[in-house]
Amino acid sequence: MAKPGKIVAKLRYRLMTGLDDRTFCERISTALDDGYELYGSPAITYNGKTCIVAQALVLKRRTTSTTPRKSSTSK
Repeated sequence: MAKPGKIVAKLRYRLMTGLDDRTFCERISTALDDGYELYGSPAITYNGKTCIVAQALVLKRRTTSTTPRKSSTSK
């Protein structure tokens, strides 16, 4: 966990896991509000007692970049 007042860069990729409950859905919703997008399908497993879910998320690419990117075919 980050220290108070410390700026932490967002990861471009996150894999969230947890119990299949409202709290997990709220965590995913918060990540979506923070600029992440769902990546792939969710996964679910049952351990004999509870359902555990996982969802990958990726940070949306910046669309305001002013630096042109070189083509892979450029020399």
